[in-house]
Amino acid sequence: MPSYNKINYDLRPAKSIERKMINESLRKLSTFQSIESYRYIGFGSLYFSDFSLFHRELNLTDMNSIEHTNSPKEQIRINFNRPFNCINMFYDESSNVLPRFHWDDTCTITWLDYDYDLNKEILDDIRIVTNKSCSGSIIIVTVKADPPSFQDEEGELNLDQAFPKFFSRFKERIGEDKLPSDVTYRNLRGWDFAKVCRRIINNEILEALQARNVARPGTQKMSYKQLYNFHYSDGAKMITVGGLLYNQGQSDKVTSCGFQNLNFIKEDEEPFKIEIPMLTYKELKHLNSQFPQSDLTDLESIGIPKKDIERYHSIYRYFPNFLDAGN
Repeated sequence: MPSYNKINYDLRPAKSIERKMINESLRKLSTFQSIESYRYIGFGSLYFSDFSLFHRELNLTDMNSIEHTNSPKEQIRINFNRPFNCINMFYDESSNVLPRFHWDDTCTITWLDYDYDLNKEILDDIRIVTNKSCSGSIIIVTVKADPPSFQDEEGELNLDQAFPKFFSRFKERIGEDKLPSDVTYRNLRGWDFAKVCRRIINNEILEALQARNVARPGTQKMSYKQLYNFHYSDGAKMITVGGLLYNQGQSDKVTSCGFQNLNFIKEDEEPFKIEIPMLTYKELKHLNSQFPQSDLTDLESIGIPKKDIERYHSIYRYFPNFLDAGN
């Protein structure tokens, strides 16, 4: 079943915030070349939310959506929902489509936005993009990182029995050689599972670059700078990790981009957690009228918990404008 039959991508607040943050960071790529000249490759699904945002905000016009459905009816519906004429449609597996693009001199933003668990096929896609992307390109990978709850009929957890089985299935799904040697089944609980997924994704990128760099001279060797490490949940735990691919001779350009000036940029294992606070529309309006400010203590006077104020303060500029009819 296509994921759009289960998920309305337009109504996931954390995902919406993530898209807006990524959009803002992409503006900084102008140090490499005009952002309007970048190509975008993604998975538009039925809603094309990322395509619409990036076209409107960044004026991207070379846009390419990969859909793995071979159903004529589904293709007709997807084509009908394509929001702009500049979006080219490819109906095939991503592993078949990605190698067809001309990559050598086209800076590309590739968002491999999966709504399921990490597996061998995803790692293959990551390797293809890493092997082919030119300097100044962006690779972003989103996967589900939601371990099972393992509750028995009485609602009790028996983790030491259940997680070794899950661990075994996970190793089989990604390939045992892809799992870091220090990871055990105890590392797959809660958000720790997302941290493991980040390591595996980054390792795949770095291994692909290592092989690619063998025949390249020093300044032409490719490097990877992690920019994104988002944890969020609109129902299921998800992780988005990715960053910039660039020639080592262009390190000064990377510094000039100023990615570090954005609070959500994360270059290591520490994630940026997109946590949606439980606030009323009136509370949102009140907080917006007080932001930005560094001292948040005075804002607790109307009874909003400090944690919710802090969570909202970290994301308020990207918060979706969902207005319920009852407000």
